[in-house]
Amino acid sequence: MKKQAFNLSPGMSVRGKWNGHVYTIIKKLGSGACGTVFKCRSHQGDTYALKVGEDSSRMMLEVNMLKKFSKVQGVKLGPYFVDVDDWVDGTGKTYPFYIMEYVDGKPLPQFLKGKTQEWVGICTVQLLSDLENLHKEGYVFGDLKTDNLLMSSSRVRWIDVGGVTSVGRAIKEYTEFYDRGYWGMGSRKAEPSYDLFAVTMIMLEMAYPQRFEKSSHPLKKLETKLAASSLLKPYRRFIQQCWKGKFKNASEMKTGLSDILMKRQKPLPSSRIRKRSGSGEAEGAELTALSIVAGLAFSFSIFSFWF
Repeated sequence: MKKQAFNLSPGMSVRGKWNGHVYTIIKKLGSGACGTVFKCRSHQGDTYALKVGEDSSRMMLEVNMLKKFSKVQGVKLGPYFVDVDDWVDGTGKTYPFYIMEYVDGKPLPQFLKGKTQEWVGICTVQLLSDLENLHKEGYVFGDLKTDNLLMSSSRVRWIDVGGVTSVGRAIKEYTEFYDRGYWGMGSRKAEPSYDLFAVTMIMLEMAYPQRFEKSSHPLKKLETKLAASSLLKPYRRFIQQCWKGKFKNASEMKTGLSDILMKRQKPLPSSRIRKRSGSGEAEGAELTALSIVAGLAFSFSIFSFWF
């Protein structure tokens, strides 16, 4: 789908036609098929993300989705909703826009650069936990990709819900690399397994940040790339099982991945612990904390519909 690009310069003010709230543009964050997102500041000095587009009905669907997510207790499935309005530009043309939480963080590939194999699994468990909750609400993420994810405060966060689609409908917004239809691995019907395939492609992207294109034999290309990655060696069988349809939902997939992580948790020898210092020590502590968080999320999901 063609991206909708709006060139709003830093320092420019966007005033709501109906509510009268003023937001000052700080910088552009990115563009997608449904609009362009900017970092902005409110009149009160709060920092938010502003998304402006052309399709009012599509924008309202996103607004309603953010509102729905905000009512789910104990979990953040996306940025929280702040405001919605229309903006009239200098030519008199009206565009819909909405304001949401600004999620400050690092892109997933950047965050994982130079980190150990365990981080791949831990970040994926977090992502699967969120997908599990989304699917239980009757929705599929659809356009699931690293561009829509950030690592913020040691937690994977969604920053764009523009591709979220009701289960049973057709996926209309997607990115080829993560799309099972592109790889000949299934249809573009909105169902949990569509998102699960995208999760495996996100894992592959962690090993191949530049991504890659399909060949005349798509599955063979995927298998070859998977086999050649030392980073993904602990997860090869797990990823292959997903491609073969073993996991029917995010909960089953999370269980399979959590089992792998639990088996890999081995205490460090005391001599190695003493040698840890500086950034290595900090990373070790953060990895331990994330492992605990991932384990708790997995355990809690067994007893609750929402973790």
